[in-house]
Amino acid sequence: MTDSRERPPVASLPRSRREFLKLSALLTGAAAWPAVARSAGGDEPVRIGYLPITDASPLLVAHAREMFQAEGLEVAPPVLLRSWAQLVEAFMAGRVNVVHLLSPMTVWARYGSRFPMKVVAWNHMAGSALTVAPDITTLEGLGGRRVAVPFWYSIHNVVLQHLLRKAGLEGVTRRVRSLQPHQVGLTVMAPADMGPALVNGSIAGFIVAEPFNAAAETQGIGKVLRFTGDVWRDHACCVVAMHAADLDARPAWSQGVVSAIVKAQHWLRDHRGEAAQLLSNDGPGRYTPFPVEVLERVLVPDAAREARYIERGAIRHPDWRQARIDYQPYPFPSYTRTLVQMLQDTAIEGNNRFLTSLDPDFVARDLVDDRFVRLAIAQLGGLGAFGLDEQFERSETIVI
Repeated sequence: MTDSRERPPVASLPRSRREFLKLSALLTGAAAWPAVARSAGGDEPVRIGYLPITDASPLLVAHAREMFQAEGLEVAPPVLLRSWAQLVEAFMAGRVNVVHLLSPMTVWARYGSRFPMKVVAWNHMAGSALTVAPDITTLEGLGGRRVAVPFWYSIHNVVLQHLLRKAGLEGVTRRVRSLQPHQVGLTVMAPADMGPALVNGSIAGFIVAEPFNAAAETQGIGKVLRFTGDVWRDHACCVVAMHAADLDARPAWSQGVVSAIVKAQHWLRDHRGEAAQLLSNDGPGRYTPFPVEVLERVLVPDAAREARYIERGAIRHPDWRQARIDYQPYPFPSYTRTLVQMLQDTAIEGNNRFLTSLDPDFVARDLVDDRFVRLAIAQLGGLGAFGLDEQFERSETIVI
């Protein structure tokens, strides 16, 4: 486990648009492939890369509670990174071998660049929200203003543009001198920069993973306008990604990794308060910079707070009975198919022509390797252990 006196290693790299362009260049070539191929040695430790958000909870819980060691694996201290571009770059370069990635990002990596990686499990469900300045009460109130997304290839960008279209607004990804009343300027921003940008007025809102939305609420600088899980029911946000070389060359090792993460998700479902303490800046691993009360706002259900969200429309589908963030590991094919279809209707900066030729059914079969997660779920007694019916198919529900 990470020593209580130390913070996880932090990578120091540039941010924002320049970082995205740099990563785009990397993803259009094969520069990182040799490094990844070398990562598939038999004695390699588990090397986790993560952002300090609740999306990473299963990976961090598995580390903190020594679940990887219980599977007979050696594990290095998790490496904390500051943006999605940094995390992808570290993964592609082989510096880390187990990561949580935004689900659309895996589509970009595998088919935009043919990078040899696979989705092996979902990491969590929901866990994101659209947070706006206190004076904004409706989606229409974002017209003529700017909203930050954490990455172009993110469920946040997909859901936000879907919401804007339904409200009669146009999401504009290019930089323009002035926005029309029916336009919303979209900009990529590292999650840690979103709160300060909301305060100084350079953006009117942001859509991002927790606990940045909860932090904005507790600091009184913003309010949740909509939860993404209240738009796309039980959607995946982050998925667990691993190098294809590891899955092929080290199946026993790969099974141990996935089994530990699945067990961590199962533990999280019934130990939310303990998880908030574990992941906080006062926790033994100091995995995130957030105080326990902010993380509890995300992880621990609160009926009175939920009632207030329902009253002002941040939650419009209370009958879905969703947690603010929840955990189940199986990567449903229907989600992947729908995600590809949604991406094809989403404005994305950079070279995105590969999306138009993608077949959603093929991607659902090819992007995901569910051998290991199926066995891990069976070891816990089946999907019922996660409150699901014993079916490995479902239909997607997307309702404004």
